[in-house]
Amino acid sequence: MRTAIVGAALLVLGGVAAVTGLLPWSDALALWDRVWPILLFVIAVTVVTELASEAGVFTVIAQQTARWGRGRAWLLWLLVVAVAALSTIFLSLDTTAVLLTPVVIVLARHAGLDPLPFALTTVWLANTGSLLLPVSNLTNLLAQHAMGDPSPLQFAALMWAPAAVAIILPMVVVAVISRKQLRVRYVTGEEEGVEDPVLFWISAAVVAALVPLLVSGIPVWLPASAAAVVLITVFAVRRRDVLRFGLLPWQLVLLASGLFLFIEALHANGLGTLLARVSGSGESPLDLLRLSLTGMVGANAIDNLPAYLALEPAAGSPVRLAALLIGVNAGPLITPWASLATLLWHQRLSSFDVRIRWRRYVLLGLLVAPVTVVVATLALAATA
Repeated sequence: MRTAIVGAALLVLGGVAAVTGLLPWSDALALWDRVWPILLFVIAVTVVTELASEAGVFTVIAQQTARWGRGRAWLLWLLVVAVAALSTIFLSLDTTAVLLTPVVIVLARHAGLDPLPFALTTVWLANTGSLLLPVSNLTNLLAQHAMGDPSPLQFAALMWAPAAVAIILPMVVVAVISRKQLRVRYVTGEEEGVEDPVLFWISAAVVAALVPLLVSGIPVWLPASAAAVVLITVFAVRRRDVLRFGLLPWQLVLLASGLFLFIEALHANGLGTLLARVSGSGESPLDLLRLSLTGMVGANAIDNLPAYLALEPAAGSPVRLAALLIGVNAGPLITPWASLATLLWHQRLSSFDVRIRWRRYVLLGLLVAPVTVVVATLALAATA
């Protein structure tokens, strides 16, 4: 509810700016034309993943992953790394934070293992793994537009090297700090059956069909919306009780809308000029590091979405926008509020009675985030 309150307050402030002339109406309308497809995609893909979870798709994936682990905790963890990375890349970081986190907790407990290494893996990969494709992160969708709408493959061609670094480096740290927990063996417990096979197979087919469509170059809101309509229709016939207002990520949409409008109002009144001085210009390795580290600091100070929006005008080119994405996507590992995905992740941990000390989380983030951002930015400079 705090998310909704903050979003509503920002919307009011942005609306006041528009009414009083601080934000020109032409700028506000141009902003709406830019962001409505992004918000629609967020709504649609959230509905798809929530309904697929209700159908048991992710539970079956977890159970199959446990079998593939062959009783070795380290192998099971590597499989979780693969699933979390793919979930983030193709279905967005919020999907990993919201839906995969409970799956891996259940998976770890099902195998009698400490859930913390697996939970830390999901939250770090939800952030650092979201660089490769436009659909991986809301910031990427914004950057894709600012880059001139490159295709998903063109976007990936620019981002592949920093994306690889941002996945590998944090996972090396998890492997090192959790080496004792990952050396043990496990025995899987009794598996859950699928409650409704028809719903399961239709949901699995929809998700399987959606993934390639999201990287096909079609505007992502179209296949995501179509997939949501199909699943809503099927659930209306077979499990109507699942269809509730809570399926919609209304708090996230309200927050994102408020941030969009508020930051646009600040830009109309000189914020961009100030940030351009801080983040510099140019595309040398040092210039790109200056921008990406500014993005990292901004994300951990105020959240990655407003940090991106504030710095986007100072980026100015595809390579600089890529550096900014490294900072705001791979950098939000330090403070709890650095990304909405982290807050959602912690909410899921609490609901499963899994405790993590924020002090430890912050210290680990201080170790991992700057190194990841620096090395990923240098990888971008070497390959762009």
